[in-house]
Parts: sequence; C-alpha cells; structure tokens
Amino acid sequence: MTYIVLIISVFIGALIVQAVKELNANAIKLLLAFSGAYLFTISVFHLLPEIYSGGNKTVGIFILLGFILQIILEFFSQGIEHGHTHIHNRAIPISMLISLAIHAYLEGMPLADVDAHGHTHHFQDSLLTGIAIHKIPVTIVLMSLFAQAGYSKIKSFGFIAIFALTAPLGTLSGNLIQELSQYNNGIMAIVVGIFLHISTTILFESSEGHKFNIQKLLVIGLGIVLAWMI
Repeated sequence: MTYIVLIISVFIGALIVQAVKELNANAIKLLLAFSGAYLFTISVFHLLPEIYSGGNKTVGIFILLGFILQIILEFFSQGIEHGHTHIHNRAIPISMLISLAIHAYLEGMPLADVDAHGHTHHFQDSLLTGIAIHKIPVTIVLMSLFAQAGYSKIKSFGFIAIFALTAPLGTLSGNLIQELSQYNNGIMAIVVGIFLHISTTILFESSEGHKFNIQKLLVIGLGIVLAWMI
C-alpha cells in the first residue's frame, strides 16, 4: 500500500495538469502552503517525538544535516520543492531532476518495514500522508516546467514515472538492506530536517507586496488542524 500511495500521489499531480488547461498560480501556492503546514505539523507532533524517544543526543546533528542537505539540493533544484517555476533558455537542467530524485529517495527510506524498526503504524501513516500530500503540488510544478520547456507528453510522463518510482525505491532499499535498520533513526532525523526546511520556506515566503493574505492563513490553519487530528 505504501508503494501505491507514493506512486499515485505523483500521478494525481500530473493528471491535474492535464485536466486543467490554465492552472491558477495562486491555487498552486495555496496547495503548497497547505502541504507545508501539514509537513511542519506532523514533524512537530509525530516525527520529532518519535526520533527523540530513545534519548539519543546525536539526533539534533542529523536534523541539522538534513536541513543543510536540503539547502544544497535546492541549489540544484532551483526551489521547485516550494513552488519556484522559473527556468532559463527553456531547458530543464538534469541537476534539477537528480536533486528531486535524491530528495524523494531519502523521503521513502524511513517508510521501510516500520514494525521491524520499532515504529508504530501511526508514525508511518503520518509520514506517508505528509509525503503524498506534498508530492501533488511538486508534481504540478514539475509538469508545468516540462510544458514550458516544450516537452512532449510522452517525454513528460516518462520523467514523471521515474520521479514517481524514486520514493518507493527508497522504501524498497530500506526493506531489502537490513543493515540500514540500525541507522533508521538517523535517516529519519535527516528527513525531518529536510521537512523543516521545506515547510518553513513555504510558510514564510513573502507573497506579492509582502502580504500574508487571509486565504493563505486559512489554508495553513486547515493544514495544521488536519495534521494534528489525523
């Protein structure tokens, strides 16, 4: 089920782009704001307590490593994770796609066989839901970039298929490579650091005129409440 959710969430974003002829930029920003609020809230309520539960004092180091790693990845991805859609010369650099693949692969790793690693199903469900929700707007932005670059539908969906498989490959690696289980807490901490960077960047990015409009505020509130309730 984990693999299916990860893959379907990507293709939902791709199909939205195909179904809606003219995507509203403000709607995408609101969807990103919702996903950012959701990621931030599950990190605070579910993920941080989980990784700190063992009393490991090195967890904070791995969280910082994840935060810094995301800064490095965004140097190559050009901020597509939080809605930036600017490309130059109508060409999408391969470094952007590689950066997104690394990001997605790392996200998928902590979802591997949680019972074997001592985590609860509630922990897994929270993480999986957060990842899936965020993948939808990211895929919408990615498909929009493909359209701007003049890619054919076959080429676009080919790249989307590869992107859809990277997170499940991370999960599969965690399941197949048993030695990774002893590093699962550190890997999860790195992912939390990545989430904290992405979510805070989305939430605190200024809108036009540096206004924090009521729509964004309501969407953020909805994301927080749903993440807390679920």
